[in-house]
Amino acid sequence: MDTAETSRALAESLGSLLNPKDLIQSVGLFGFWAIVFAETGLLIGFFFPGDSLIFMAGVAASPVASQFVGTRLSLPALLIVTPIVAIAGSQLGHFLGARFGRKMFQRPDSRLFKQEYVDKAEQFFNRFGAAKAIVLSRFTPIVRTFMNPIAGVLEVPARTFFVWNVVVSIVWADGVLLIGYALAKQILRLIPADKIDTYLLPVIVVIVLISMIPIFVEMVRSRREKRRDAEREQVQQRVRG
Repeated sequence: MDTAETSRALAESLGSLLNPKDLIQSVGLFGFWAIVFAETGLLIGFFFPGDSLIFMAGVAASPVASQFVGTRLSLPALLIVTPIVAIAGSQLGHFLGARFGRKMFQRPDSRLFKQEYVDKAEQFFNRFGAAKAIVLSRFTPIVRTFMNPIAGVLEVPARTFFVWNVVVSIVWADGVLLIGYALAKQILRLIPADKIDTYLLPVIVVIVLISMIPIFVEMVRSRREKRRDAEREQVQQRVRG
């Protein structure tokens, strides 16, 4: 195999790894849960398509699953086990952060790790505080993977982290699963069967982006509040002066 063919094969393999439909077809239910665990608990899991993969799992549990992925997953199993796996992965991330501190981030940048991801997660935490950061980060790719160990490094109490982790894991996992399940038939009506491979991923991306609108709204609101607080502080300083 020449260099061009090797590069093409690697590109196709990477494409399959990042395509939620191909992943569901390749790894099945237990592989899906392993990916959710890796994305929430292991620093190497951030590149997996978390939201779109969970959405696709919901589609794969619907009555029209065979027309999307050629197989059907168990909706009850997904709704029960997926949040548990997300909780377990996040707890592992928090434990590792609390146990090893910043030492676990002291490594050179690579394809699977960049210091800027750690910095973004820490900025996210400082902006929103512990509870909001734990909840909102779950809907933010990359940040959700690094937030859990960052929360451990920044000494968020284990009980506080566990409570918010349980809440957001259930909302995130089951919410996205049920959205995928509910919209599967509508998506099939919009996309002809022979065009599913072409248009399904863009449709999923759009739906996931729409689901993230409340997070963006909260971020803008928080930024405005901080700006107003800063302006108020400046006015008070002038009055004192």
